[in-house]
Amino acid sequence: MSWNEATIMDQRIRFVVSAVQQTASMTGLCEEYDITRPTGYLWLGRYRRGGFAALADTSHRPYTSPARTAAALEDRVLELRQQYGWGGKKLVYLLSPNEQLSVPTINRILKRRGQVPPANRHPPATQRFERDLPNQLWQMDFKGQFPMRQGWCYPLSVLDDHSRFALGLVALSNTSTDWVWPSLVAVFRAYGLPDAMLMDHGEPWWGSANGYGLTMLAVRLLQQGIVVIHGAMAHPQTQGKVERFHRTLDEAMRRQRPMPDQLAGWAQRLAEFRTLYNTVRPHEALAMATPASCYQASARPYVEQPPAWVYPADLTVRTVDQLGMLSEQGHRYFVCEALVGQPVGVEVVGEALLVRYRDLYIREINTATGRSTPLHCRITEPHKAHV
Repeated sequence: MSWNEATIMDQRIRFVVSAVQQTASMTGLCEEYDITRPTGYLWLGRYRRGGFAALADTSHRPYTSPARTAAALEDRVLELRQQYGWGGKKLVYLLSPNEQLSVPTINRILKRRGQVPPANRHPPATQRFERDLPNQLWQMDFKGQFPMRQGWCYPLSVLDDHSRFALGLVALSNTSTDWVWPSLVAVFRAYGLPDAMLMDHGEPWWGSANGYGLTMLAVRLLQQGIVVIHGAMAHPQTQGKVERFHRTLDEAMRRQRPMPDQLAGWAQRLAEFRTLYNTVRPHEALAMATPASCYQASARPYVEQPPAWVYPADLTVRTVDQLGMLSEQGHRYFVCEALVGQPVGVEVVGEALLVRYRDLYIREINTATGRSTPLHCRITEPHKAHV
């Protein structure tokens, strides 16, 4: 979900909350949120049928498709797919002249017939983006692994989106939070905090158990006031800069034979590469300047003990227990395993409990059915931390 979509979702949630709680007339609410009355009733109807999660944008795909490819031709595409395992770019060359289809059409057939795993269903990268200033966005990822005499070396990379400056390139023998977090803290202490960090859907910054990927590492980033962004699933182009950095790193490492066989050797080798990359190697995207010449440290310092978050006075504050659940009126509901011991704000909206962690809506709980539905929406209303 993009930030614009998240803002729209937040406004829809706030509109429905106000409507359910009858804080104003429907006409007054629609005027306040700058929408028409039919639109207001549309969002209210969606909520009543499917809860807050139903307020997200739905597909505009038509119910029927008169131009849909004939079933026999779809079967032919499916037969070739099962024989070769290829995608549309290759299968198009195997069709006869009277079976001509475009590559997008073949790929749509494969997706519709269940031949494309969900993790591979992603749109192409239609444009590249770059932040205007250093520290507005950092990209973070592991560069695969290199073999050692015992175990593997996992290089952890942290790259500034604007300047391509490699803030961190750390040799780790483990990808868990216990190893990654101290490395990140060292980077934060050296260069300050970014506004946001972009990561993929790998461990330890993404978890599949709670529906919105929140992990203990992500929670620590949020506590530092860092916006956590995850790229599109199985879509490495979202993190194009760090991916390109990793290709350059891999090429450089393989030119230097033999490769280290212990972690200390890898640490030295990566440190040497980082210095060369930042201060010597000219970068085409920077008009042949070096990343170090285009970067400056953040003015936001790392906070050793982040201040407690203050929720609005009309919310009930609950602490998430050791099983990731909260208690409300004698019942226990699942919230998030990564928030054990953390305070969350609970807002009662009709039969629903709207749960937020800091400035994120994270859960909708239906007290009538006990159903707990994940939400992931940033709250745009003013908030503050307790100093």
